[in-house]
Amino acid sequence: MAVETKQELNPKTTHFEFSGPVGAFVLTFGLPLLVNVLCVCCTKEGCSLAPSHIIAQWKKTPFLTAEVYKVYLLWLAALALADLIVPGQIVDGTELRNGQRLKYKFNGTRVIAILGALLLSRGVATNWQLPELQFIYTNLTQLANASIVTSFAISTYLYISSFFGNKLLALGGNSHNVFYDFFMGRELNPRIGKLDLKLFLEMRPGLLLWVLIDLAMVHHQWLTYGRVSASIVLVTLFQGYYVIEGTFYEAGLVSMIDTTLDGLGFMLVFGDISLVPFTYSLQTRFLADNFVELSWLQIALITGVYLLGIAVFRLSNNEKNKFKQGKTNPGEYTYIETKTGSKLLTSGWWGMARHINYTGDWISSWAYSLPCGFNLVPYYYVVYFGVLLVHRESRDEAKCAAKYGETWTEYKRRVPYKFFPYLL
Repeated sequence: MAVETKQELNPKTTHFEFSGPVGAFVLTFGLPLLVNVLCVCCTKEGCSLAPSHIIAQWKKTPFLTAEVYKVYLLWLAALALADLIVPGQIVDGTELRNGQRLKYKFNGTRVIAILGALLLSRGVATNWQLPELQFIYTNLTQLANASIVTSFAISTYLYISSFFGNKLLALGGNSHNVFYDFFMGRELNPRIGKLDLKLFLEMRPGLLLWVLIDLAMVHHQWLTYGRVSASIVLVTLFQGYYVIEGTFYEAGLVSMIDTTLDGLGFMLVFGDISLVPFTYSLQTRFLADNFVELSWLQIALITGVYLLGIAVFRLSNNEKNKFKQGKTNPGEYTYIETKTGSKLLTSGWWGMARHINYTGDWISSWAYSLPCGFNLVPYYYVVYFGVLLVHRESRDEAKCAAKYGETWTEYKRRVPYKFFPYLL
């Protein structure tokens, strides 16, 4: 096999997403503003997006002090160290365009166990005053701003470093336009020593901080009212389970689009360490200062919605993984075999809709916001997550159409629905 030249291995990007460089520029500066606004909008008086309320909060909230930024950087450094020294499962990645197959270490469940043990020990030592959680509640907006500043710093480093050495670039992040490539990410799998930056940022700082923010809000409500509401307990349990379950199955990331196709740029960095922890926790921030009571019937119905979504998401993914690994009985499923040898499921969960796992994910997202009652701002997550999944579906469809050609057209004929059987 002839050795490919650098230009052949890293061709120029000609197809743009997010409306090209203009869209990338708007999102790069618009999304951080959204995170900041959602952080300051929720107070003891409720959640309001009125400009007068937002401006008033900005005036009395410091942007970022040295103390808060130091704490945030220590958080990142501690997690990076844990990622390197805590033992974990070694998994081979998928083969890349250059024939390389990277190795990944997954130790998320052990890192969570260590973090949980530290939190419990601090609770006992401080008579459950937990100043660390109080610090998060008091300085939440500053911590969000710290994550935004860090997102720009990391993304700048990644963009500049991608020009040095023989780097494998992402097919979608090599347009030669600064704004677009900065946003999408040029290098496919950047690493510092043994630390894989893409998987570390996706699975550690943001997701674990999301859980800590939820716990900080529960703790604040307990300190304020002397008890906690069923509503905030439900949301915290639901979101905590989502993070822990995702960590338990994190080895599956090696074959996902984020890992195999997307570069690591501002889009993923900011989404991982800023957007996720500080906007996905919006519901518990609202409930911390707005005590919402739920009846047993409401608790049961909301829990039912969550369990339905989780069941659809997990059962469909397990079915797909089982099929890919060849652990099914002959004739158990119907499928279409592509020219590349891949098999597309056309029965079971995947015979109902082409992205049935996304449907389950979105259904469960409603259970995060329903405990907040009728205030509309906490329903941001449902709307945002829906838009995110629809966009991801469109990317999946485009990539599969390019990869499988006529076979994908036949697959769409056999499985005509995207998300909901007989509806959509």
